[in-house]
Amino acid sequence: MAYDRYVAFCNPLHYLVVMNHKVCMQLVAVSWLSAVPAVIGQTYQIFSLPFCGSHRINHFFCDIPPVLKLACGDTFVNEIAVYVVAVVFVMVPFLLTLASYGKIISSILKLSSATGRAKAFSTCSSHLMVVVLFYGTASITYLHPKPNQSERMGKLISLFYTILIPVLNPIIYTLRNKDIMVSLKKLLAKVLT
Repeated sequence: MAYDRYVAFCNPLHYLVVMNHKVCMQLVAVSWLSAVPAVIGQTYQIFSLPFCGSHRINHFFCDIPPVLKLACGDTFVNEIAVYVVAVVFVMVPFLLTLASYGKIISSILKLSSATGRAKAFSTCSSHLMVVVLFYGTASITYLHPKPNQSERMGKLISLFYTILIPVLNPIIYTLRNKDIMVSLKKLLAKVLT
């Protein structure tokens, strides 16, 4: 999405040529083909751990950090793997997204029209807000020191980045549509009167 926005703002006349079907398929393929081996590797590592005592995960879903808490053996290597994967698959894309938006903001600031700048910032702000919320909560989940976070807080944060943000994403983009906003204002006016 960040690359799409970068091309749309920084090379608008070349957008259809640059963001063609082949490029979109390549971006999807790179995402999947880079993530699958890492996930399989972490799953293999977890299955090789000894588990004793309770096999009940105190979490909403079977994520790696809660499963590691159930292991009896030494989980140091697994914890390092979680950090490495989090840096590679959370921080690197986040930094690339920020770099993309740095270029976009630089291009927007070069616009001569104040209304053009406002419209461009409006277009970017919704995506940037979703990106910061998603990557921020994912970073807190996977890059925090283990003893500093309670299990309840970990559950809340994981719900935030797995459920709330994906639900908010279409709402945030929909609210940018003027027709939707007019209809929503009419609906609220009827409800409130």
